[in-house]
Amino acid sequence: MAHKTSAVADEPIEVLFALHPKFDLLDFAGTLEVLEWARHDKNDENTKAFDCTIAAAEPKVLSEQGVVVGAQITYKEAHERLNDFDVLIVVGGNHDAILKEKSEPLPIIEAFAELQRKDYTRERTLMSVCTGSIFLAEAGILAGLSATCHPDYMTKFEIICSNAAQRDLQERTDVIEDSRYVVNNLRFELGDEDENPYIRRKSDAGRRPSAARKGSISFKGSNGRRESIARRAAMRLGGLRVITAGGISAGLDAALYLVSILVDEDVANEVARFIQHEWVKGTVVDGLDV
Repeated sequence: MAHKTSAVADEPIEVLFALHPKFDLLDFAGTLEVLEWARHDKNDENTKAFDCTIAAAEPKVLSEQGVVVGAQITYKEAHERLNDFDVLIVVGGNHDAILKEKSEPLPIIEAFAELQRKDYTRERTLMSVCTGSIFLAEAGILAGLSATCHPDYMTKFEIICSNAAQRDLQERTDVIEDSRYVVNNLRFELGDEDENPYIRRKSDAGRRPSAARKGSISFKGSNGRRESIARRAAMRLGGLRVITAGGISAGLDAALYLVSILVDEDVANEVARFIQHEWVKGTVVDGLDV
């Protein structure tokens, strides 16, 4: 696959799901369901907004619930093709064994973040669901950022974040306990707040919906897009957008947010309607990505 620097309306956004043994099935399936139903035209199946690929260490991976999921690529191939993907999604489950063995998805999380540090002209998103944020914390990704986790694992999450900060001599993570999902490093164009519907702050509530695709993927070819590459380079992780979601169903909310910023808010609302889910908005950390 050729290196992709942007996406157009008929070019799906490439998503990589990183699965590990005894992953939580609904963390994966719920998020996948949201992305798979996202269409630029809800009446045209040929306008799928996302192309999802599943990576695992073996051809088949067993979930914590006993369901076996077939992988499309191995982790070896995923690392080789990592630059093809715009979004990496990590799910929860079996975190103690993963941390003890320092096995996948830890290496691919680190590699994906390193890609962004080296190539900050490209837009990439790293998203975790449920205890998947524990993997991000262990990998040192959440230093200086805001993040959340499943409420029952919040204390463990805070400890791992603190230990990672001390280990790497980095800033601590601002752990947010009462949010469905937390977003860092926005990737929207600049403009006056009264004229720009893409500016978001700690609450999405009350923002008017857009009629255009958002995110630098879709705005790459726009003459109106204004972006400071130098300032992006100075951002944490090279401007990598980092989204952490709370427990299980909160992953649906975070996935809908992902649809809203990479495709269109109307599309996200249509997906929520179709799957009969009430989209509960999360926390978007103050600040503009430029």
